[in-house]
Amino acid sequence: MEKTFLEGYLTIPHDYHLHTRFSCDSQASMKEMCRAAIAKGVPEIGFSEHYDLHPRESCRDYLKVDEWWAELERCRAAFAGQLTVRAGIELGEPHLFAAECRAILDRYPFDYCLGSLHWVGDFTVFHREFFESQPAEPGYRRFFAELEQMTHVGGFDILSHFDVIVRHGARFWGPYDPARYEDVIRPVLENCARNGIALDINSGAVRRYAAQLTPGPLVLRWFREMGGERVTLGSDAHRPEDVAGDLDVALAAARQAGFCHVTQFERRVQRLLPIAAGEQ
Repeated sequence: MEKTFLEGYLTIPHDYHLHTRFSCDSQASMKEMCRAAIAKGVPEIGFSEHYDLHPRESCRDYLKVDEWWAELERCRAAFAGQLTVRAGIELGEPHLFAAECRAILDRYPFDYCLGSLHWVGDFTVFHREFFESQPAEPGYRRFFAELEQMTHVGGFDILSHFDVIVRHGARFWGPYDPARYEDVIRPVLENCARNGIALDINSGAVRRYAAQLTPGPLVLRWFREMGGERVTLGSDAHRPEDVAGDLDVALAAARQAGFCHVTQFERRVQRLLPIAAGEQ
C-alpha cells in the first residue's frame, strides 16, 4: 500500500525548534504551526523564539514574552488532547549575557532553553561579511572555539544547531568536513556530555544550500562515543509547511550514531524517550 503523507510523519516524536511571529524572522502564527504539526502526526512540539541581546543584533529585544506566553497558553487549551505544546526559548550567546538569560529563565516556567551561537565577536555567521573577512580554516576554528566557551559556561538545556556556521559556510567556503576540525569540535562535545547538554539535531540546513544536518552523522557518532546521551529533534521551521521538515533524516542519523532515545523536556526536567525499534 502506498504510504500516505500523514503516515510518513507518524514516527517523529517531537519538533522542539519552531519559530513564529514572535521571532523577527517569522510571520507564522502559533495556531498555524500547531495545526501543521497535528496534520503531520507529530504529537509534541516546542516553540523556541529568539531571545537575542548582542548589541549589533537587528532583532535585539524583539521578543515580547508576556504576549507570547499568553498565546502559547491559548494554543495549549485549543489543542489539548491533540498536541503537547512545550514552552522553549532560544538564547543567543548565553555565555555573554548570562545574567539576562538567568533572569528570563527564572521569570517564566519554560520547559527547555536552547543555547545558540549566532555571533562570533562583531560578526554574525548569517552575513557574508563574516565569510569574506577570513578563509575557512580560521573561520571555522574561531566559531568552534567560541562554542567551546559557551558550552563550558552552560546555563542552557540544549545546544542548538551545533555547526550552524555551515549554512552559509558551504556557499562561501565550499564543502565542510567536520573531521578537519575534530580537535576543536571534540572539546565542545565533551562539555555537552559532561554538563548534560542535549544536542539539537537540526534539519534547517537540509532545506538550504548546505543540504545537511547540523550536526551531521559524524559529529553525532563522536558525541555518542564520548558518552553523550541526550539529543532532541528540531526542524527550525519558520513556516507551517516546514514543521517536522526532514526530521525523518534527523531521526535516522540519531539511530545510525547509536542513540536509542530522544530527550523530552517538561519544566526543564529531562526524560529519555525510547526510539521505537521500527523507526528509520
